[in-house]
Amino acid sequence: MRTDYLSAQDAAARLGVSLATLYAYVSRGRIDSRPGPDGRTREYSAGDVEQLIERKQAGRGAAQGAAHSLAWGLPVLETRISLIRPHGHYYRGESAIALAKSGATLEETARLLWDCGSHDPFAAELSHPWPAAIALLLHQAEVPPLERTVAALPLLALNAAHAHSIDPFHRRHDAALLLRETAALLCATQPSAQPIHHVMAASWRKDEMGLSQLVRCALVLCADHELNASSFATRVAASTGASLHAAVCAGLATLSGPHHGGAAARAHAFIQEMLRERKPVDRLRERLRRGEALPGFGHPLYPEGDPRAAVLLEALQATRPRPAKLSAIERLIEAVQAQCGRRPNLDFALASIASAYELGADVALAIFAAGRMAGWLAHSLEQQESGSLIRPRASYVGRAPQREE
Repeated sequence: MRTDYLSAQDAAARLGVSLATLYAYVSRGRIDSRPGPDGRTREYSAGDVEQLIERKQAGRGAAQGAAHSLAWGLPVLETRISLIRPHGHYYRGESAIALAKSGATLEETARLLWDCGSHDPFAAELSHPWPAAIALLLHQAEVPPLERTVAALPLLALNAAHAHSIDPFHRRHDAALLLRETAALLCATQPSAQPIHHVMAASWRKDEMGLSQLVRCALVLCADHELNASSFATRVAASTGASLHAAVCAGLATLSGPHHGGAAARAHAFIQEMLRERKPVDRLRERLRRGEALPGFGHPLYPEGDPRAAVLLEALQATRPRPAKLSAIERLIEAVQAQCGRRPNLDFALASIASAYELGADVALAIFAAGRMAGWLAHSLEQQESGSLIRPRASYVGRAPQREE
């Protein structure tokens, strides 16, 4: 039978702490104490002790849950922007796949993601040329598209008309301009009021073979994907009050990693390697025996296959820009499926488009970045309007500090 009060030794033992820590809990008002029967010692509330134990256990569970949430785990914040289901993802309740198939543009998708309603922030005309510093940067052929864009955005921020405005119309106007400028920077061309997919396809001079509509479809499918690494980085930056330009720079930097947007470049290299092989199935078996990764295949959120890839590959097959090369890519997909059951993901689909049109890996990443920019801006706007700072705590597992004498 549990007593209402415990001796100091029993209370400390139940808590798993020293007597000094027990006394500290009492001094902070967390455990009640009273004089003991002999008048010389004290007793400690058993109820307070049990309540403190429960709080500790709950805290450990919450901390562990939060840690696991950061790696494909439980949700860590609320959003109205996008939702992922095994069969596809949604933008504010509307199917992204349906939007892509229906002919929606990235601009129309951005208006949905930014919750613009009847307001069209893309209605403004673009008339100003690039600032001299950015114009010079565009002529540096050795600078890759992503690095060029990351370098240019802080320079554009210097002249942004409403960089720190709290007016929602100002913010969305700046977002629309920034989306167009980003697409132009990625393609080393001038910003234009033309649809972004036309601007990008024209910059690669391949539009005569249907690339424009494939780019449009890919941009819409890439526009957002809930709280991925780059969107989370963008939200963290935006939560500090950073400008839209600064926040999306965080997204671009995160996208560059080989485990995120950089995976499209890895998939492109994998496709090129396999297309050069005389016996690609044998090479595939060799990779699998060695435990090597198959870039562009599998996705943790889509165990039955990435529906974004399925839509893009179907559209690519309908276009057939290079029938022989496309047939080889299709045989590669079938071989991987037969050997290990994995299906292509979005990275592979983007790399397939670039490969089929004989474009470089940078093109696959540029499409991804231009599309995802719409989502980063949506997350920035939502986070800024919430007014909250994202500041999680860390669970320290390093060497314990030495006790001071």
